[in-house]
Amino acid sequence: MYQKTTLDNGLRVITTTMPHTRSVSICIFIGVGSRYETEAQAGVSHFIEHLFFKGTQKRPTSKEISEAIEGVGGILNGGTDRELTVYWCKVAQSHFPLALDVLADILLYSRFDPQEIERERQVIIEEINMSKDSPSQQVNMLIDELLWPGHPLGRDIAGSKESVAAITRDIMLDYQASQYLPDNTVVTIAGNMKHQEAVTAVSQALANWTNQQPRPGYSIYKEQPNPRLQVETRDTKQAHLCLALPGLSLFHPQRYTLDLLNVILGAGMSSRLFTEIRDKLGLAYDIHSYTEYLLDSGSVTIYAGVEPKNLPVAIKAILKELSQLREKVPEAEISKAKELIKGRLLLSMEDTRSVAGWMGGQEVLTGRILTVDQVTSIIDAITADELKKLAQELLLGSQLRLAVVGPITDHKPLEELLKL
Repeated sequence: MYQKTTLDNGLRVITTTMPHTRSVSICIFIGVGSRYETEAQAGVSHFIEHLFFKGTQKRPTSKEISEAIEGVGGILNGGTDRELTVYWCKVAQSHFPLALDVLADILLYSRFDPQEIERERQVIIEEINMSKDSPSQQVNMLIDELLWPGHPLGRDIAGSKESVAAITRDIMLDYQASQYLPDNTVVTIAGNMKHQEAVTAVSQALANWTNQQPRPGYSIYKEQPNPRLQVETRDTKQAHLCLALPGLSLFHPQRYTLDLLNVILGAGMSSRLFTEIRDKLGLAYDIHSYTEYLLDSGSVTIYAGVEPKNLPVAIKAILKELSQLREKVPEAEISKAKELIKGRLLLSMEDTRSVAGWMGGQEVLTGRILTVDQVTSIIDAITADELKKLAQELLLGSQLRLAVVGPITDHKPLEELLKL
């Protein structure tokens, strides 16, 4: 169970008391990410996140920031996604005041030193280069372009080398001032702490933070005609593929039904894809599926790495599994998949970082928090007929998109395979 308090400046503080733990985790979630950026700003959310760790008034260097937490055995990190940015710290319970002080310090008092900006610009460009050099990462970016063509959702979260090179200090500060607002922020704390104690500490650290201006919104994604196939020819040992379909939004009532379908299809070593494509056919070492849920969109994606000559065979085998998913799933298989979801969820809830992330991610994106018990009840109630109906609605040949990175020169046969 959790408790929630909203401070006078609109900042939400949410806690879960875990008396059996010796750690405490603090997450600061900001409701901003790459989908809020214009073309000229592409990558600025991620750039700002990096710079928050590069020096503040109190701790002028990145070494002083990291040493403050690592010096007590803690972990400090951040991450940028399409619709949210998170800064988090996990420490032994006795070091909670220090962890909160460091997070508040980087949030409110980062220096954005011009020399650090130039150094970090090069670091981010190297990060982009690293992603592009990895075929498995690059194919995931290509499938995003096919799922959300011409839209910020289809761009690399880090931006492009060109856009990152053009981002100025003023662009960053203006973007931060318009998006980093207390009423767009959620602080979650999980560990052996009382709610009021946590609220008092956060209030002292962040109560002076005020809204500076109205916050701009994001561009809605609307379905539009788009290419179904994108191939990047590369001299690699494997052909890396992503086969994807549009999915559901965060708010869709059937999202947990889709989660269950995904587990049956390609999550874990007992899933249909793993059992058939890897174990029986021996076509891939790594094959899995995953879902993404966004504010107004979503996707279901299958990834595999296969020998180039086996690419058509692998695609046909994957499509066969998708097609069979539209038939009624046996009760025993549904029961196993439900237990996998519930078991993994319950195991993650033993970790303070996971609990803080569970609360904050839901609150900042949807404004509500489902408890673990509520989610397990939803999953338990899903029927075979509901799974079949959703599979028949979503798994449509006309909606298939395929991205491939590898030594493939003849594209036409691949496009002809895209049917269910």
